[in-house]
Amino acid sequence: MKPEFAASTDDSYPIWLADSTLPEGLDADARNWATATGFSGKAGQVCLLPGTSGAITGALIGIGSGSDYLERFALAKAASALPEGAWHIQHWPDGIDRAEAAFGWLLAQYAFDRYRKAEGAKARLVAPDPADAPRLIAMAESEFLTRDLINTPANDMGPDALEAAARDVAQRNGFSVNVISDDALLEHDFPMIHAVGRAGAQAPRLIELMRGDEGPSVTLVGKGVCFDTGGLDIKPAASMKLMKKDMGGAATVLGLAQMLVATEAADGLRLRVLIPAVENAIAGNAFRPGDILRSRKGLTVEVNNTDAEGRLVLADAMAYAAEDRPDWLISMATLTGAARVALGPDLPPFYCDDDDAAAAIQKSGLDLWDPVWRMPFWEPYEKMIEPGIADLDNAPAGGMAGSITAALFLRHFAEGAGRYAHFDIYGWQPSAAPGRAQGGVQQGARALLGALPGLLA
Repeated sequence: MKPEFAASTDDSYPIWLADSTLPEGLDADARNWATATGFSGKAGQVCLLPGTSGAITGALIGIGSGSDYLERFALAKAASALPEGAWHIQHWPDGIDRAEAAFGWLLAQYAFDRYRKAEGAKARLVAPDPADAPRLIAMAESEFLTRDLINTPANDMGPDALEAAARDVAQRNGFSVNVISDDALLEHDFPMIHAVGRAGAQAPRLIELMRGDEGPSVTLVGKGVCFDTGGLDIKPAASMKLMKKDMGGAATVLGLAQMLVATEAADGLRLRVLIPAVENAIAGNAFRPGDILRSRKGLTVEVNNTDAEGRLVLADAMAYAAEDRPDWLISMATLTGAARVALGPDLPPFYCDDDDAAAAIQKSGLDLWDPVWRMPFWEPYEKMIEPGIADLDNAPAGGMAGSITAALFLRHFAEGAGRYAHFDIYGWQPSAAPGRAQGGVQQGARALLGALPGLLA
């Protein structure tokens, strides 16, 4: 499915946006109908306006007031309530972000229909002036790609299928592809990716996409744990239910890479995507609690919990990325439950040592309706990831500051890159919200889309 706008205002129905005060230009019959049907202007409320013959002539959509304005994509509530057809906004009240309204409308068209018939909103909006329609469509297509990948269960989205999805993105967007798989990971010095994934039903692999040979360099590393049982430190059943989404970092960097190309933000860049794709499974050759693994960087890691595997596979991929000394190295991963405890499912934390860059990323997230929140690389916690018999501990005891200690762990493997940012995303919408169906969701990608040009200037 592809998000789309209606072609033009010709033969489209008009929409008046209103709070409790009905807008000027609405005729007396429409005003009387709105009053008679109890239209109050609540955010997302829809009042279809009939003509004298009973046919629809337009609609009123409530924009709410006060706290209603704080809900992202509030107008997208109305998209699913309107009949199929083309619609245009006739009246824009002050303070309404036209691009946000249009983008939310595009997102409302999404439905995951791989396993059963499902449809998103059928009403199509004419792109409002001055919204950049091609850019909004590119952002929505990126989001749809990420959602589809996350929503697909592990029996159809194992490392093989994730590689196929990456190859498809590469083919459509001008990337070259290189994949190192199975025991070749050991031959090419990716020991921790191999250790985590060797017990899986499908071979572990490192997927590499590259585009461009001149200009500033950006490397995106996405965690591709296609299913996470927790390994020998097995998760409880309830905690495994959403583990198809543990490749959400990989899904997000693929969506981001596609979006950078589609919006021409990748032009003049050397753009690289690295995805360590594995299953964290249980078998006789699974890695064990207490094992000490050697990383590509040469640092040794004591495994105190096999369920903290994401940072292990990311570490090898990041060390490989850092060897090329990119201007920016960015990791994205569904990494810790601690991040969700701290900030909830809707606000992913990110880590960055550069104050100006972090401020730009956070501002861009707000500008493009993709909020993120900066957290600190709190160096006094370094001692928590130093186990004594190895260089690093993958799962420090005590359970405190879990997102921060994971970020500190990863930063060791970013040494050599110009600058580094890490996003600890959730990748899941627990319950439906305007423009966001329950299920997989993209986080952090638009924040980076808007910020990257300035970060590379």
